[in-house]
Amino acid sequence: MIKAIDTLGADTLTGKTLLMRVDFNCPLQDGKVADATRIDRIMPGITALLEKGAGIILLSHLGRPKGRIVPEMSLAPIAAYIEAHYGLFLPLIADVDGLSQPGAGQMVLLENLRFWPEEEANDSGFAEKLAKYGAFYVNDAFSCAHRAHASTHALAQQLPAYAGPALIREVNALKTALEVPKRPVVAVVGGAKISTKLEVLTHLISHVDHLILGGGMANTFLAAQGYDMAGSLMEAELVDTAKNILKSAREKGCAIHLPKDGQAATEFKKGADVRIIANEELAKEEMMLDIGPEAVASYSAVIREAKTVLWNGPMGAFEIPPFDAGTNGLARYVADATADGLVSIAGGGDTVAALNHAGCADKFSYVSLAGGAFLEWIEGRELPGIAILDSAP
Repeated sequence: MIKAIDTLGADTLTGKTLLMRVDFNCPLQDGKVADATRIDRIMPGITALLEKGAGIILLSHLGRPKGRIVPEMSLAPIAAYIEAHYGLFLPLIADVDGLSQPGAGQMVLLENLRFWPEEEANDSGFAEKLAKYGAFYVNDAFSCAHRAHASTHALAQQLPAYAGPALIREVNALKTALEVPKRPVVAVVGGAKISTKLEVLTHLISHVDHLILGGGMANTFLAAQGYDMAGSLMEAELVDTAKNILKSAREKGCAIHLPKDGQAATEFKKGADVRIIANEELAKEEMMLDIGPEAVASYSAVIREAKTVLWNGPMGAFEIPPFDAGTNGLARYVADATADGLVSIAGGGDTVAALNHAGCADKFSYVSLAGGAFLEWIEGRELPGIAILDSAP
């Protein structure tokens, strides 16, 4: 059973050092943090532990330096952001051998873990070097839990291992959506390709009551139903796979919903001439680039009866208006329904960007910032970083 670090009080934590895995993998621009969402979400939990008298060694990666020191991927901008916005002194330690145990209520940040090749190799020796500085291990990086790396797996075997508050919130939210949901459960799945979400779709049809599809993957399912999708993004080689998923869903009692109309254009660019048409009206030179208003209305009607919604992926090519209309309309409907009691969980891939674009990410019950970890969870896979916490004594 996963143990939460929040259950330990000041009497246990005062003067003790926590090795805390976090995810500060934030976009940088001109040497500064461009989007601090990941930092801001996790800092309240860090601050609470400092207030209990713990000393904290923060561990994170940034980018993919592949075991080499890449100055552009230094965590220095992260440390600077935290110092400037939270008023907390945060020294950046360049090397493991330069670590020391911070005092009570103090913290340090080790340089980018992926500067060391031993991190991604899940090297036990590297984990042992880190472990000698701590009394407890804390994983508060759900977004990295699908990786068996030294800081998410090997290190958890060296010290008493706990989950941080952000990770606990994430796991609880996902369990609410798939393991112990309020029914009916509706999954909204979009994105470009079936091939990247085959396991997601296969797992979901066994766990949800309704599956709403959009984006390029919906085009492949429409082709499986006999529609000529002309120049639309689709995977012709997976039409038979789509047919099998439709058949399996029927057998499992999961209703799959596909758009009856969409926004079509001959070019994917701003200012393109757009037609809102039924699927069968698509001309050979056109592409279906978004779901249409009839689809938004019919999908909203399905969600109206739901108690839980799990959302992954956009309904169309939302990056360029007006092909954002389908995603915006449906996302805003879910946001409004959430205010009336719907449980809405979203995450993975472009989902966060799409919901931010729609202006309603903060109106969902929970929005995961994880990409691969979120997808692997809803595929039903075991996440190494979670499994090791679950098995910790």
